[in-house]
Formats: sequence, C-alpha cells, structure tokens
Amino acid sequence: MAGKGSAPQPTLTVTDAVAIIVGVVIGVFVFKAPSFVAANTGNGLLFLLAWLLGGAVSLVGALCYAELATAYPHAGGDYHYLTRAFGRDIAFLFAWARLTVIQTGSIALLAFAFGDYAKQIMPLSNHASPLYAAAAVVVLTALNVMGVQQGKWTQNALTAAKVVGLLSVIAVGLFLAAPPKVAPPTEAPPHPAFGLAMIFVLYTYGGWNEAAYISAELKDVRRNMVRALVWGIGIITAIYFLASLAYLKGLGIVGMAEAKEAVAADLLRSTFGEGSAKLISLLVAVSALGATNATIFTGARTNYALGRDFAPFRFLGQWHERANTPVNALLVQGVISLALVVLGAWTGEGFEAMVAYTSPVFWFFFLLAGLSLFVLRTSEPSTPRPFLVPLYPLTPLLFCGICVYMLYSSLDYASSVTVGIMVKVGIEVLLAGVPVLLLARGMAAEERAS
Repeated sequence: MAGKGSAPQPTLTVTDAVAIIVGVVIGVFVFKAPSFVAANTGNGLLFLLAWLLGGAVSLVGALCYAELATAYPHAGGDYHYLTRAFGRDIAFLFAWARLTVIQTGSIALLAFAFGDYAKQIMPLSNHASPLYAAAAVVVLTALNVMGVQQGKWTQNALTAAKVVGLLSVIAVGLFLAAPPKVAPPTEAPPHPAFGLAMIFVLYTYGGWNEAAYISAELKDVRRNMVRALVWGIGIITAIYFLASLAYLKGLGIVGMAEAKEAVAADLLRSTFGEGSAKLISLLVAVSALGATNATIFTGARTNYALGRDFAPFRFLGQWHERANTPVNALLVQGVISLALVVLGAWTGEGFEAMVAYTSPVFWFFFLLAGLSLFVLRTSEPSTPRPFLVPLYPLTPLLFCGICVYMLYSSLDYASSVTVGIMVKVGIEVLLAGVPVLLLARGMAAEERAS
C-alpha cells in the first residue's frame, strides 16, 4: 500500500522511455496532415525539409520541458508551471483554453480525421465526414459517461492498426507504387506558405511535451533524459520522413495536395485499387477513433481538476461514484466538442478549420511555458533541477522564438475566408475567459469574507 510520502520511483530504462515517447507521439495525423503540408510547400524538397525541421523543433522543445518536468514534477503539467511562474490568473486562462479551445478542439480534430477516413469506407452522403465526426463524439462521450472500461487488448489492437497502416503506406509508396504523372508547372499548389505547412507538421509531432513527464520515473535522469529524447524523436523523425517520402514517390506533390481528405487511401487506391483503399481507411479510422476516445478521457479529467480549483466550475468537479467518471465534465466537454464539429462542418473545411481554431491559442500558451523556464530559474534559483536544458539560455530562447513564429503563422490563417473565421473564433473564445476569471475572483473573495 502506498504511504503518505510515496513518490514515483526511477524504474524506467532508456529503452522504456524511448518506447513511451514513440508511442505517445506517432498518431493518426501522419495519415492526414501530409496533404496540407504538400499544399503549403508546393515543392518536394521543401516538403521533406519540413518533416526534418519538425523533428528538430520537437527536440528543442522537449529539452525545455524536460527541465520543467524534472524540477517541478506535478500531474498538472503546464498548468502547474504557469501557476508558479505567472500566477493563478494566467493558469486559469490556460485551464479555460483547454476546456473551450485546445482539448475540445483536439477532440473535434481527431473526430474529423476519423470521419474523413470512415467516409472512404461508407460514403453516406456529401456531408458524411462531419456526420461521422459528430457520431464519434456523441457515442464515445456516452460510453465514457457510462463508465465503460477499456481493456488492454483494445488499446493494443488500436496501436497495432496504426502500426500496420503506417508500415503499409511506407512499403507501398517506396517499393510498389508507380511514379506519378509529372504535372505541368501550372498545376503546382498555389500560394505556398511554409509557416502554415509547419503548423500541420508540428501537429503531427505533437505529444513530446507529455513524454517529458516520465522524468521522475527514469533511471539516472540527468544522463538518460537527453538520450531518451534524442533517440525517441530521432526514430519518430525517421518514420515520418520515410512516410513522407513514400507519399511523395507514390503521389507526387500535386497528387498529395489534391488528396485533401485521405492521402493514405489515395496512395493505396492508385496502386492496388479500391479494395486496398478501403482496408487502409479502416485501419486509420479505427486508430483515429481510439485517439479520440483517449483525448475525451484525459480531457474530462483536466476539466474535473478545473472544477475543483475554481468556484464557477464547481459542477465540473463532481465525481460519479457508480460510473467512476467525472460525468459533468464529460458532458460539458462533449457539448463543446460537438459544437466545434458543427462549426467545422459549416466552414466546409472540418479538419483544417479545427487546426486553425486551436493553433493560435495552443502556441500562445506554449510560448508562456517556454518563458516560464526563464522566470522560474530567476524567481526560484534554489529549486533542485535534476536536468538542465543544454546551452541555456540559447535553447529556450530558440524554443520561444519558434513559438512566436508559429503563433504568427497560425494567425496568418486569417487570410483565408473560411478558415480565418475559425482563427478569430478561437481567440474570441479565449478572451471570453477574462470575464469568467473576474467572476471566479469575486466568488473566491466572497467565500474568504464569509
């Protein structure tokens, strides 16, 4: 039985840590994002460079998060760092953003990825993708509300589907697909924008910041953290590069840009016909469904924590004993996610619209997390730091500079009529948290007075 002073023990080896990092990061976006990257690079060399650069950026950020995670081990992650560095007001806005933009937007994003591939299997109508996406949000939220336990075999099956699908894409594109027809120059994707391409690339690399939380359980963390991060992100970069090379070889830059909804299905369709396209679509759809379910599960828990900390959201902090789930947090999260699916369907650019909705807010708080490293080193110099980011202050400065560039690139989405609407909506929803914050302050003051 765990005692009052129990803490995570350093039992993980470098191999264990590398496996965790690779498993967390590699997801369904490698089957979805390459078409948008192709459309915003317009050049095969730049397309491949973007994926290599994504690995380098991820490593820089992971090193910064590794210092924060080892110095301040806490289940709250970014919320805890921002509270210590900038106070409860900024931390509240981050929690508000997770509830209304980041986490719920990610659920809608994954649901659209599921819908786009499910549509390849059973195209019910012209609006099949948002219908599938909405159904995924409703059904998975309902299952979580009922407290349905997911067995280990389910997660293993979902992981296997993802791996089989990715290996199939790489093998077909590199060794079996016929070279694409060379498109004339006039068919090249118009208006390439490398910054927008990197938004989709870094979405695909997303998750390394979660991997830094294993630091408290890693043996000889000072030496092994860097080794695990370098090897883990190196392996991920190699896999993504090979997959991108396979898409490029099998479809060409124009073919990828045109395969907006399901680039992996288009690759197999062009090589083996419709049957293989449906098979890969099934594998990707199942994997996307699993990722959506995991995001719903974890998101509800963070919203439950928000309800425990701030009075206006007390109803989120209620736990249903029989189902062993935070039912209110799940229902509110489900309603917001469903509304975002409807908004994404209205724009006609479901997946891309959700990227636009979440990106500026995501990169803003990522920037603050990077800045918190500087603040905490200054304000809390006596705090033990088992891992120090290499080449300080250059490495965190580089990370913050990248965040500023990605924030600018995310805002640049506003140049698009439909997607730009979602950029503005995401920012407005974040700003709507300010009056809620003032309400929370007032309620806290009343409670202290009473």
